[in-house]
Amino acid sequence: MKQNIGVVPAVYPMPVLMVAAYDENEKVNVMNVAWGQICDEDKIILFIGEGKKTWLNIKASKAFTVALADEAHMDVADFFGIASGNKMDDKFERTGYHAVKSDRVHAPIIEEFPVVMECELLEFLHSDHVDGIVGKIVNVKAEEAVLTEKGKVDPEKLHALMFDQFQNGYYATGAKVGKAWNAGAALMKK
Repeated sequence: MKQNIGVVPAVYPMPVLMVAAYDENEKVNVMNVAWGQICDEDKIILFIGEGKKTWLNIKASKAFTVALADEAHMDVADFFGIASGNKMDDKFERTGYHAVKSDRVHAPIIEEFPVVMECELLEFLHSDHVDGIVGKIVNVKAEEAVLTEKGKVDPEKLHALMFDQFQNGYYATGAKVGKAWNAGAALMKK
């Protein structure tokens, strides 16, 4: 029997996304964003509140990158979520991580994270209920170590982090348990 547990953000899993952008002085800032999602074949939406350092940087630079955090880099990914770039001037430098300029957009790529989307700013959304940043994905880069023989990202190699809003936990993706657009195909024949 189901029990009432109150009003909670009950979507699981949530991706752990590392959003990076340059400020007006080309300084790197990275933010951990769990509230983001693909919203079209070549678009991503990030729910980042106005005034956050990353929001300000994206507004100024008109570009950003979104990396998938993985289990091997969980500590730094978490740090990027608990430290504010508005309050900590050396946030990125403290990690010892490395950034290179994207060759597609005016934004940094954090080398340690294995998969990154290079994005151009399309628009800011603002209403009484939501703030969002919509970006056009112009390219995706991935380390060879997380690719299949056919050049596709392999979740079993990636070990991407997932955020659990129920207990504030991180989990890593694991074994494939089915094939999409196939697991329910038998029900189509009824």
